[in-house]
Amino acid sequence: MKRAIKLFFGILLLWIFLYQIWVLLHILWWVDHNPESTAFMEARLEAMQEANPNARLQQQWVAYARISTHLKRAVIAAEDSKFVEHSGFDWNGIETAFEKNLKKGKIVAGGSTISQQLAKNLFLSGHRTPWRKAQEAIITFMVESLMSKRRILEIYLNVIEWGDGVFGAEAAAKHYFHANARAVGPAEAARQAAMIPNPRFYDKHRSTRFLNRHAATIQARMRLVKVP
Repeated sequence: MKRAIKLFFGILLLWIFLYQIWVLLHILWWVDHNPESTAFMEARLEAMQEANPNARLQQQWVAYARISTHLKRAVIAAEDSKFVEHSGFDWNGIETAFEKNLKKGKIVAGGSTISQQLAKNLFLSGHRTPWRKAQEAIITFMVESLMSKRRILEIYLNVIEWGDGVFGAEAAAKHYFHANARAVGPAEAARQAAMIPNPRFYDKHRSTRFLNRHAATIQARMRLVKVP
């Protein structure tokens, strides 16, 4: 029995180790190659195709230089104001989120940085489990160690969900404003950034009072953030 348990844990540790190597190799490749898809994109496409087998995602890669600086500022202001300063984890933000969640008795704030969100989007499911959070931390460390802040933000802006089947800055700009990612202005950028926490909802409810207020707050903060 003991031998079987040891064998089981040995195989489990080997699998975990090999998975980390698999993740590491992907990140190394993505330092100078663009991801064609992500775990989140694949999961969303699968869900969409259950209802409509012909469903397709809207996503088109666009280089960092062709993305509006206003959008870069807005996303950083909304999601991770210390993005260029931290090494992947905003401990003050995590502490603040924990206190908010404790006060409300439920999860109302995440405290995740852009690097953490990218790690989750690239590799992980949306389920909140201790294993997923631990793996997210490991991937975040790899991403921050191997990629520049500019590259992290470039990939993030190209792969995050921005609507129902809409992924990335270029597809979002076309979907909402009939423009390209380079042409997005300050007010449009702030509105796009405000949608990030719940993009499918805001795709269908584009002018709620909360969204309008949140977008205005983001726009006011944009000039204060640093962009890589």
